[in-house]
Amino acid sequence: MDKKGFFGSLFDFSFRSFVTTKIVKVLYVLSLIGISLVTIVIIVVSFNRSSGYGALMLLVGGPLIFLFWLTYTRIILEVIIVFFRIAESVDALAQSQSVATAPMPSAGPAEPPAAPGTSA
Repeated sequence: MDKKGFFGSLFDFSFRSFVTTKIVKVLYVLSLIGISLVTIVIIVVSFNRSSGYGALMLLVGGPLIFLFWLTYTRIILEVIIVFFRIAESVDALAQSQSVATAPMPSAGPAEPPAAPGTSA
């Protein structure tokens, strides 16, 4: 794949370079922040319901929810990156194969050998 910057990849209408591999770290950080906020909201809502339920969510449910969704998000992002790296590797392999198997220019048709006993 072509090595372009973020904006070069973003406005590449031929889709020869990928923007996903450049923003996956940002997506992970945003997911981490979002999952943290949702977990905090769940804990606060649980405390509003009852203090026992809130304590249970604070000590057990909240951390489990946070770890589950963070792990799920990480796995999904890693699978996406693996697909893009496979695509980049296949493209590089195809380019190296096309260079290695490019036909050699020929010098033209070969002359047949002269028959014995005849002069040229």
